[in-house]
Amino acid sequence: MTATLLDGAAVAKAIREELRDGIAALTARGARPGLGVVLVGDDPASAVYVRSKTQACDDLGIHHETERLPASATTEEVAASVDSLSGRGDIHGVLVQTPLPKQIDTPRVLGLVDPAKDVDGFSAVNVGLLVQKRPRFVACTPAGIMELLDRSGIEVRGRRAVVVGRSDIVGKPMALLLLHADATVTVAHSRTADLAAVTREADILVAAIGRPGAIGADHVKPGAVVVDVGMNRIEDPALARMLLEGPRLERFQRNGHALVGDVAFPAVRQIASAITPVPGGVGPLTIALLMKNTVKAAADSAS
Repeated sequence: MTATLLDGAAVAKAIREELRDGIAALTARGARPGLGVVLVGDDPASAVYVRSKTQACDDLGIHHETERLPASATTEEVAASVDSLSGRGDIHGVLVQTPLPKQIDTPRVLGLVDPAKDVDGFSAVNVGLLVQKRPRFVACTPAGIMELLDRSGIEVRGRRAVVVGRSDIVGKPMALLLLHADATVTVAHSRTADLAAVTREADILVAAIGRPGAIGADHVKPGAVVVDVGMNRIEDPALARMLLEGPRLERFQRNGHALVGDVAFPAVRQIASAITPVPGGVGPLTIALLMKNTVKAAADSAS
């Protein structure tokens, strides 16, 4: 068996195309969707993520502004930026790019985002609505994964799902979305005893633990659907030989680095029925759902 590749980039493109008419209609009414981003410090990965988000805004005609603060910023300074963006009528979605520097009180800052503009879906209000199966804004990565499963014709109802990872950003909301779609859900994590035995029960396996190649062939039930949320930079040649193949391995040998997921892709692809690649799987969906949430926030504000 060789798994079918789940093309997150194609699904993300379809979602973005579906948004264009709504954006045009809102803009014509004087309610052009607007996204405000708070970026603290000069972390290269954060800068890349913000650039990807603002490029998506440019493509769709969504207004965007980025408040940039130095790495030395205080909690009060970051909070002031969040308050400023939250209070503006032309900014419908507000996100704070994480991780924040260690001196920043991250929960306090995220809690200051107006829940009606919390397009990342991180506020306690929006998490609570999700728990009650009354979602307003849902964390973008889990929401994107559900879109991918649905549009790929993968049945969730009645199936066993295992989510490896319990973060507030991915693991917990992913488990709730799967549960609300009538899957039987297990959440595994770093303290789970005999992880492989647990993950082998999964018809749908979501890996979101941030460790390159942590999910190997022995973790996967034959025929399972495997969704890889990981995005890890590797520079170790031995690890590259385990996690890469073909042209990607050749590029690693030229460049000395590569991005890989949490799943040992070459081995798991021979066991699973469907699998997301890294890159090109979950990543584009996260940005597409951020755009979708921003348009929804603008529409809600205009109604």
